[in-house]
Amino acid sequence: MTAGPLILVAAGGTLAGVLSGRFSPRIWLASTVAGVSAALAASVWVLAGGAVWDWHSAFRVGGEPLHLRLDAISSLFMALLSVVGGAGAVYSLEYWPDSAHPRSARGGRAWWSVLVMSVGGVLLSCNGLHFLIAWELLTISSYFLITRDRQRSEVRAAGWLYLGASHAGTLSLFAYFTALAVSTGGWELGPIHGHPELAPLFWLALLGFGVKAGLFPLHIWLPSAHANAPSHVSAIMSGVTIKVGIYGLVRFTGWMPVPQGAGWVVAVLGVSSAVLGVAFALAQHDLKRLLAYHSVENIGIILIGLGFALVAAEHGNAAWGLLALAGGLMHVWNHGLFKSLLFLGAGSVLHATGTREMSRLGGLWRAMPWTAGLFALGAAAISGLPPLNGFVSEWLVFLGLFDAVNVPGNVSLASVPALVLLGMTGALALACFAKVCGVVFLGRARSAAAGHAHESGRLMLGPMIALASCCVAVGLAPAVFFLAVSRAAAEWNPAWATVGGPLSIATIGYANLSVVVVGAVAVSYLWRRAGGTGLRRGLTWDCGYAAPTARMQYTGGSFAGIINEWFAWIIRPTRHENMPEGPFPVRAGFDEHSPETVLEHVVEPVGRMVIKASSLARRLQHGRLQAYLLYIVAGLAGLAALVLLGGGR
Repeated sequence: MTAGPLILVAAGGTLAGVLSGRFSPRIWLASTVAGVSAALAASVWVLAGGAVWDWHSAFRVGGEPLHLRLDAISSLFMALLSVVGGAGAVYSLEYWPDSAHPRSARGGRAWWSVLVMSVGGVLLSCNGLHFLIAWELLTISSYFLITRDRQRSEVRAAGWLYLGASHAGTLSLFAYFTALAVSTGGWELGPIHGHPELAPLFWLALLGFGVKAGLFPLHIWLPSAHANAPSHVSAIMSGVTIKVGIYGLVRFTGWMPVPQGAGWVVAVLGVSSAVLGVAFALAQHDLKRLLAYHSVENIGIILIGLGFALVAAEHGNAAWGLLALAGGLMHVWNHGLFKSLLFLGAGSVLHATGTREMSRLGGLWRAMPWTAGLFALGAAAISGLPPLNGFVSEWLVFLGLFDAVNVPGNVSLASVPALVLLGMTGALALACFAKVCGVVFLGRARSAAAGHAHESGRLMLGPMIALASCCVAVGLAPAVFFLAVSRAAAEWNPAWATVGGPLSIATIGYANLSVVVVGAVAVSYLWRRAGGTGLRRGLTWDCGYAAPTARMQYTGGSFAGIINEWFAWIIRPTRHENMPEGPFPVRAGFDEHSPETVLEHVVEPVGRMVIKASSLARRLQHGRLQAYLLYIVAGLAGLAALVLLGGGR
């Protein structure tokens, strides 16, 4: 048996989804689920130790023969695409139905299938030209999915920003693959380790793939795109498409030589993304924008693992590098699961209340117990708490860094602050999701929209339950999933093929299982105890107010106010205060807005300068022939001066 027939079924199912998306939701869903199921089976086959699928064809696309390959690295990402792609497809039928969105639902289904197909093409392509074609198709399909609700100006702006940033990254990748083709004499991709002169190309790859991954400060497109896209689109973009950027970095740092010190650059970018991503998340009041910034944070955690793996390879393939890389690769999977779950949970809240503003929510656990419980599980997972999957992958990264501390020299000196900052990231993430769960689901409703909320239906809850089950499964059986991740790590660096996993990986699974058992027994006991004594419900302590109202509750801003002050130097919040006046003030108010710092304070000013310079340069085009001749003479005179000066030296 090989993975080839399964890949053929997957391609056929996805293509059928593209063709049927505009006409029949049921046929589209059946085709999509069949396609992603076949892709998942092929990926599991390879990750379980099956033969690598490598297929060459005489059929040409763009003048180049097709060359597709499914190995352990591409299988790891393909499996994630299959799970999230299938869950999002089922979810979308209830969340974005034809009845409510007659114009955009049909096109959205077709573009969803195009997105799944293009991501699969990126993961399988072993030809630089075909890689770029699939990459561009991924960008275009993502744009059309982000802008499903294009009647709103903010959605159109988010789509254009995504498209502009993505094409800037694509230009970098075009330069990368073109330079590689010129140096090697063809577009074929594969391991190239005997050409150290190609190492500087890594910086082009880091820029191009970094934009897609959304690492700080290249994340400028990510918050607005994820916030304004339909929630199932946000789920696949955060769970899968930004991981395609990580796939590119993992793939080509494994196949290509990298410059000295590249690992340190990746690690520093990872630490910066992790800490600043969660800091920006704490300052948000929009639920989906907050989740978007947590994508920046978790991309940072993944890059910490990859960065220290590159450092370990530079220092003789130390075993702690395998732990760091395995933790990073497992976090690719884990983040895809719990972040997709959280975005689908946010979509359930938006579907029931019509708002993403946390200040207008509250008390939703009464009306939406399933959504509240599943969102809380995803929040615990993203915070790295046992017994869930986020704890396992972050623990592996910690183990790698702890072992690196014992290495004398720069590695030890750099590992200590990385450990401290990674731990701080986890603590801040826990604080952030304590804020989210408390403000959104606990307390009392802050608006009529929250007061009339209702639970979602089975087509929305079912995918959320499936993703939550996967989060629990990875947490309870980490040793099984570590085998798959270690095969991908060995594909990246064959020197680690014989290095065994940590002895604690099985212990983590047993400990997590113990936590589940003890927790279940404690909850059962307390539930029966409360039910048997006639539990009486009442308001929490009301500070002596005779008539407490919903406005007296903590808001997201007040909950995280102290922590936000720590990072005010980078967040740069804008405050609007209306202080109370007189002994009996009529009105008072306080509002705080956190801007997109990099976009609004760096990119936009530079853009205005470029536009101003281009406007000044445009004045040189006035149609007078004499002036054009003067330009030519001045240019020739300047060139002659340079030649003479060069000759004089």
